[in-house]
Amino acid sequence: MRAAFIESKEALDLAEVDTPEPGEGQVRIRVDYVGICGSDLHYYFEGANGAFVVREPLVPGHELSGRVDLDPIDEFETGAPVTVHPATFGTPSRGLEDSPHLWPGGAYLGSASTTPHTQGALSEYLLVDRGMLRRLPATLPIRRAVLAEPLAVALHALTKAGDLTGKRVLVTGAGPIGLLTIAAARVKGAAHISATDVLAGPLARASAMGAAEVIDVSREQVPADSFDVVFECSGVAVSVSSAFAAAKPAGTVVQVGMVPNEPRPINLAPFISKELRVFGTFRFKDEIDEAIVILDAHPEIEDVITHEVHADDTVTAFGLARNSEESGKVVVAVWPEG
Repeated sequence: MRAAFIESKEALDLAEVDTPEPGEGQVRIRVDYVGICGSDLHYYFEGANGAFVVREPLVPGHELSGRVDLDPIDEFETGAPVTVHPATFGTPSRGLEDSPHLWPGGAYLGSASTTPHTQGALSEYLLVDRGMLRRLPATLPIRRAVLAEPLAVALHALTKAGDLTGKRVLVTGAGPIGLLTIAAARVKGAAHISATDVLAGPLARASAMGAAEVIDVSREQVPADSFDVVFECSGVAVSVSSAFAAAKPAGTVVQVGMVPNEPRPINLAPFISKELRVFGTFRFKDEIDEAIVILDAHPEIEDVITHEVHADDTVTAFGLARNSEESGKVVVAVWPEG
């Protein structure tokens, strides 16, 4: 089979390797689609994702959909459409019993956080533990299902914020996660959704996804004290400060966008004076199950996907995904439907 290996910064090789055989408790998937995430871009363009450095060939990709190719115990029939919860949870910890995604020692598909690295999905076939599999409804196209993992990230952020019914919501940063946060907030009953970015392309996609108002923050300021809930999806320090300023007194800010593990200047005065509730959010627990249901019921969410690129042109796909003016979610077609 073929797999895409990131060897180092801007070095990617499509290589032939042996097709893996499932061991005890494993199922083999024929991968149809893989979405390119921000962490994948860091691994390819920088050779590292924060502190996690590519030290051996790494197959990227944790957003995927496909079909069962081989289940040794026939719990899943061959050809069954599936997606995957990409986490292997670590050691249960006191006080975190209900948060397995925060347990130490876990792993995630396509990550250099472990040694050896946890290989990802950008390959023709993939072995996963059967507990990671999620069967897709017959009415949900496999292509749309590739959004289940990033939509689960957005839904986990919404879980931290609480009930959005009737709330005024701001989403800062209209990249793929921001767009899916807009879609999820709309499904969850937000009364008004505003979105910010510095580029016309993302703002146009935010409008199409359901934002009633879009704000180019390179030209105008976000109204202060105006939003019940703010989802900060950019990870830019100035945007974090703007999120605190935009939230109403006693409002909620959820930090969704990842930030570098280093000091950055942020204005905490509004956080203090308005007694804001501020949450961090990291990946997700089990929201992928709800994501599948929402994707099945809301086909318009598939519009987050702006580009589909064949696996032969994986390097091109990474370049497109890096260009946030031109692209939303970019997916690689490994075994495209049809």
